[in-house]
Amino acid sequence: MSNFSIISFILATTSVVILTYIIVSRMKKSDSATEEYFTGGRALSWPIIGGSLLLTNISTEQLVGLNGDVFGDKALVGVAWEALAAFAMIATALVFLPQYLASGFTTTPAFLEKRFDKTTRSMVSGLFLFGYVTVLLPVVLYTGSLALKGMFSLEVSLFIIVLIIGVLGSGYAILGGLKTVAVSDTINGIGLLIGGLAVPGLALIELGEGSFFTGIIKLLNDQPKYLSVLTQTNLDQKIVSVPWPTLFTGMMFIQVFYWSTNQVIVQRAMAAKSLAEGQKGVLFASFMKLVGPIMLCLPGIIALHMTDVIDISTQDQVYGSVVRHVLPSWSIGLFAAVLLGSILSSFNSALNSASTLFSLQFYKGYIKKSATEKEIVISGKYFGLALSIISIIIAPQLAKMESIFTYLQKINGLYSVPIIGIFILGIATKKVPAIAAKVGMVVGIFVYAYFSFINIKNVPEFFADSSGSLHWLHGYFISFVFSVIVMLLIGFFYPKSKQEIVFSDKKEIAPVDITPWEYARPVSYGIIIITVGIYSFFTLVSN
Repeated sequence: MSNFSIISFILATTSVVILTYIIVSRMKKSDSATEEYFTGGRALSWPIIGGSLLLTNISTEQLVGLNGDVFGDKALVGVAWEALAAFAMIATALVFLPQYLASGFTTTPAFLEKRFDKTTRSMVSGLFLFGYVTVLLPVVLYTGSLALKGMFSLEVSLFIIVLIIGVLGSGYAILGGLKTVAVSDTINGIGLLIGGLAVPGLALIELGEGSFFTGIIKLLNDQPKYLSVLTQTNLDQKIVSVPWPTLFTGMMFIQVFYWSTNQVIVQRAMAAKSLAEGQKGVLFASFMKLVGPIMLCLPGIIALHMTDVIDISTQDQVYGSVVRHVLPSWSIGLFAAVLLGSILSSFNSALNSASTLFSLQFYKGYIKKSATEKEIVISGKYFGLALSIISIIIAPQLAKMESIFTYLQKINGLYSVPIIGIFILGIATKKVPAIAAKVGMVVGIFVYAYFSFINIKNVPEFFADSSGSLHWLHGYFISFVFSVIVMLLIGFFYPKSKQEIVFSDKKEIAPVDITPWEYARPVSYGIIIITVGIYSFFTLVSN
């Protein structure tokens, strides 16, 4: 990077910090220290909720990984990760969020305590923390630092980049709390939207030899099979990373887990000033997910048409190669600042959510039941500091593990499979007892471990991945079904007593107005129609 790029990078990053401080200082503050720190004083409006949701989700892992997958697939099947996310977010807005806000929950597992018992809540909170500590935090630091180092040819050690990201991210999360995290996310999100859309736009101009529209025409007419969104195999007759049958099995459920129950994500919507604002924010983010493929998939498709002018040796180099080829030199520093913002968002969001779960569930629930609100907040800050230090130490070590990404992808499923089953039954049924949730959790973990770590070979092509084994998304769905069946059977033979049902149905005083947004359902239908239209368009074009 040139001196100008470095200066513009520092100025852009500093500007976000200053602007965040100004906005947060002018926002309404809660009288409750825990509510202010962990839920932003329940004062978030829909633009901040939507922006924070998007940036918490999008990081270099998606920009680099999904574009690389699309390039390797030679097909646009990766669109499913964004399109089905839009569907899951509709479920969050219409089904899950009203349940969470009606009782004033600060964490998603708190809902499980009301529906089942405290032990179920603690077990699920423990699973979430396990995922954040062993998977999310170190991987965000590692992949983000690796992407910045490679994309901008930084001549510094990986540990230095990890340290800078870790210190900045923990500063937002530990010192400022959720409100600071959400506001900085929104500001960085605007930059990511501008920069992220500029890359494919400039790439299309390059493809069209100076004409944006010529580039689009080439994209639609040269090798239209590259634009296939519903397929099992690509032009080379290889099974793609997201075969169309998986859209109806594990893909949908993993999206509901991530967008409807995951504390890192849902915490933003739970901090809304009202249910209507929360629904607006979630549905705005849902609509924007349909724009996501332009940033996360299109550069990978364009790269397939530009292999003669850009140097690509591995899938992970695709996005970086396109960026270096099309962005003007003066903008490199600004784009690096945008990417740093997306990495910081994922890191500080996970850190804040982990601190929330620890403080409210374990510190207040077990370690010091008489803790004051101030002590609870302090415990969260110390826990967050400890996690950030551990993550900074672990992250550079991930480079030594050859199969880290595949391994960690599978580890994620160990805790997400049983969690989604428990949440869905917690909302859909009243008779399933707490013991069923615990047994279902264990069954889900063991069945998922079997299908994920023991390759099921020689399965029909309809269910297979590129190696001929059972596709992991099908394994996810099978594990989910096993877990739910076990819970339903226990609920059938040993249902909750009438007294237990009355207790779990007891209405609490909501801390915010829970009047639904009057346009929530029409907007949801519109998003569904647009999604179906996108799939229909690309199916027609690719055929």
